[in-house]
Amino acid sequence: MDKDDLKLTSAEIGTLWEQYVNGTAVDIVNRYMLSIIEDEKIRTIFEDAIKIFEKHKQQITRFFENEGFPVPIGFTDSDLNKGTKRLFSDIFCLHYLHVMTVHGLLGHMTSLSASVRKDLRYFYDSCDNDGKKMYHQTTELLLEKGHFQKDPFFYPEANPEFITGQKFLDGFFGDKRPLASTEIIALSFNIKKKILEKTLSIAFSQVTQSKDAREFLETSQQTSDEQIQTLSKILQSDNLPVPMSWETEVTTSQDSPFSDKLMLYHIGFLLQAAQAYHGTGLATSMRTDLVVTYEKIILKNLMVTKEWFNIMTQYKWLEQPPLAPNRKKIAKDT
Repeated sequence: MDKDDLKLTSAEIGTLWEQYVNGTAVDIVNRYMLSIIEDEKIRTIFEDAIKIFEKHKQQITRFFENEGFPVPIGFTDSDLNKGTKRLFSDIFCLHYLHVMTVHGLLGHMTSLSASVRKDLRYFYDSCDNDGKKMYHQTTELLLEKGHFQKDPFFYPEANPEFITGQKFLDGFFGDKRPLASTEIIALSFNIKKKILEKTLSIAFSQVTQSKDAREFLETSQQTSDEQIQTLSKILQSDNLPVPMSWETEVTTSQDSPFSDKLMLYHIGFLLQAAQAYHGTGLATSMRTDLVVTYEKIILKNLMVTKEWFNIMTQYKWLEQPPLAPNRKKIAKDT
């Protein structure tokens, strides 16, 4: 069927909107990082990332314009303060790009699975290919520089085994069984994401101009730290290594490279993305103590996200996505 016979669905408009707004936020951070990075290999990867997003941004803009939808504002040069002091080390910049590439890959696949129209499916397919290439590049460079944080190694068992009883689920009474590999994946992944959230909260709290924003960022930092400690203790109880923190990769600069709007939006994006990872951790956990831990983390993050939403709407920093027609209002206006 020709694309002209298919209008974009609400899901397709929604995914395009999210890709544009989230992409422009990350792009502003990438462009600042490019301005401070000294390592030539890291600079080259950031140059590629910025070129790739510009291509994606132009295509998303065409989709909106062709359908008669307004192009989102997202984040622009007005959210970037040029010529400011260094806030991050080169290595943190590389870590940041690696993690945000992972977020992008998951976002592209979600968007692809929600797309029907051929041109949109092929667009997200190309985005996924670009993201995979960037993932390989950032991974290889982190490995080369000795900064890639590998998950714990396992020693092979002699034979496959089957679960034989309810004791496998026990996490509170008696001897806990060792963590399963599927549970370790989620624990390590969630810790790494919380480390990025905490590090950015520390950096942003140093440079933000708004008192409300600073207080929220301090709350975000404290919450992230508590959750990192909670999840780390579970790994440590099985004598498994914990991912390293990145706080020392933040300088003491108080010179803000970004608008308060961008910094708070970015933390909110990470909070919301984290809920999906926490949900995956909950779904893959069979030990009862892990289930309870993830439930508490999800509930706490909902409370922090509500606080974030209140500040964003108070300052009119939160752009509204396209809404379904309000049929009741339309009927009253006739």
